[in-house]
Amino acid sequence: MSAETSRPGEGLRTPFRAGTRGSPLALWQARCFLDRLAAHCPALQGEGKLQATVIATAGDKTQDRRLAEIGGKGLFAKEIHEALLDGRIDCAVHSLKDLETELPSGIALACILPREDCRDALVLNAACGVPDPEDPLACLPPGALIGTASVRRQAQLLHRRPDLRCDVIRGNVQRRLARVRAGDFAASFLAIAGLKRMDMAAEAAAVLAPEVMLPAAGQGIIGVTIRAGDTGLQEMLAAIEDREARLAATAERAVLGALDGSCRTPIGAHARLRPDGRLTLAALIARPDGSFLLKRSAEGLAAEGEALGRELGAALRRDAPADILA
Repeated sequence: MSAETSRPGEGLRTPFRAGTRGSPLALWQARCFLDRLAAHCPALQGEGKLQATVIATAGDKTQDRRLAEIGGKGLFAKEIHEALLDGRIDCAVHSLKDLETELPSGIALACILPREDCRDALVLNAACGVPDPEDPLACLPPGALIGTASVRRQAQLLHRRPDLRCDVIRGNVQRRLARVRAGDFAASFLAIAGLKRMDMAAEAAAVLAPEVMLPAAGQGIIGVTIRAGDTGLQEMLAAIEDREARLAATAERAVLGALDGSCRTPIGAHARLRPDGRLTLAALIARPDGSFLLKRSAEGLAAEGEALGRELGAALRRDAPADILA
């Protein structure tokens, strides 16, 4: 069959294996990607041609400590990267916010899927009141214990409500919701994107505007990595990529790169593509205890989002106390 008449996906080894973590949400995201790939590639349609391959990661195995204490967000991908590099899988599907900014040698971020709602959701124990849409965090009782493993969420919460207390809550969506229902915590936060993907959006007592809780870089985005140099697969995946999500993710991840952000440093970044083709970018850096929080914004051409992110990140680094990024 000539190149002119070949179908997308023709020549790829089958089963084509997409590596993923094993949580219900991660599996949903892998299936979402594989369905999108199959719709574009008739040669990959059919029983058994596409497979989601579950790979246990160190980040999933340790549930009682913050990621910063056990090695950072790379723990959600280390074993998956290794499986990709040694050929056990053909690509890997990630929540982009959990993917480290600097990828290992030989790994490339090849495809970004359309962004779901990037905001954070507040989930409440029944003992809490009904949130006021104008001030959703006001319903949290004074001194209440809030469950979160995210220093970004913790810093923004304590900056607004220094009377509250925070402790670690980790695990999949279902486990975290169960602990709030059981009364272990008065409240917690989850990405509304994950709740929507799991048909659990009703669990959110409130969805927090970026002005209240700035999202993590890449939140709500599914990213796909491949082996660098796999040009055929790169070209195929480029056809199913979402341009707007790529532009936003590039700007947001550039902020992280400029700050050399880790899981120990509360950093948020949110880019929005405007109808006129320009991009607005907000970012913040803070102390985990909320005693310091610096937020800045910038605007520029969408195509220059990476430079915009680097410049905004550099401005935050310049004006933040030295101990924050020590």
